[in-house]
Amino acid sequence: MPKFINPFTDVGFKRIFGQEINKDLLIDFLNSLLDGERRVNDIRFLDKELLPAYAKDRSLIYDVYCTDDNGEQFIVEMQNREHVNFRERTLYYLSQAISRQGEKGVDWSFDLKAVYGVFFLNFNLAGLPRKLRTDIVLCDRDTHEPFSDKMRYIFIELPSFVKAEGDCENDFERWIYVLKNMETLQRLPFKARKAVFEKLEEIVDIASMSKEDRLKYDESIKVYRDRMAIMAFERKQGFAEGMEKGMAQGMAEGIAQGIAEGMEKGKAEGIAEGMEKGMEKGQEQERLKNARAMKAAGLAPGLISQITGLTLETVEAL
Repeated sequence: MPKFINPFTDVGFKRIFGQEINKDLLIDFLNSLLDGERRVNDIRFLDKELLPAYAKDRSLIYDVYCTDDNGEQFIVEMQNREHVNFRERTLYYLSQAISRQGEKGVDWSFDLKAVYGVFFLNFNLAGLPRKLRTDIVLCDRDTHEPFSDKMRYIFIELPSFVKAEGDCENDFERWIYVLKNMETLQRLPFKARKAVFEKLEEIVDIASMSKEDRLKYDESIKVYRDRMAIMAFERKQGFAEGMEKGMAQGMAEGIAQGIAEGMEKGKAEGIAEGMEKGMEKGQEQERLKNARAMKAAGLAPGLISQITGLTLETVEAL
């Protein structure tokens, strides 16, 4: 049984970063995230639900929404699954936080405070290089000169972080290591280096939770695991469908090539022979293609050999 909570669950994430009594944890993480740029000295949690500004407008509910001592705002979210228009959703979140700063009257002169969107992602963003951190800012397309610092998007792709405990080079990487591996650890590292991790260990210890909090967490972890199971099934189905489609396409291409070669011979037996060879060639090409994909996905060569029918030597040579 795990000793510590899973921080990717709704309850777990908010227990770490969304409690007034433990706000020093969020402050420390934000300072590690923005190290060398600015420093957050204090924060005040805001209402996570933004009610509609007018009839038929949409309300918003953030995971964590706060402002610092300079009036700048932070929206901190955990996303376990990419969905349709995910990027547009983040644009909408920050735009709403910007627009709510508008004041009535003629004296207000668009004196906006910066809004930071910090999005933990338990997946890789499609269409972007696979890396731990992606910072989106407003700047000139050609010169890259900053246009405005009032909107900042920071995407943290947890699957891209593969460092071991001893390889972490700064506090930001130490935070990511702890969060990503928390549920499998028996102790939290880095406590001797920084006291905040000692406090974190106390908060995330399942045994320290009240009965009420434990019931909420148990329900949250059930929802999380169900979602992960659905995602794994969808990935498996997609892979199987891709293999089936690829084999059909490879066979069709092989048959077409075989017919063409047979027709060139101008003999019926040539066509038949060409069709047979084409089918064999198409199947072989598709097996190789699928084997390369499975190998890139991390499957063991022996398992790939069993699935595709290729020899172990062929798989290892790919």
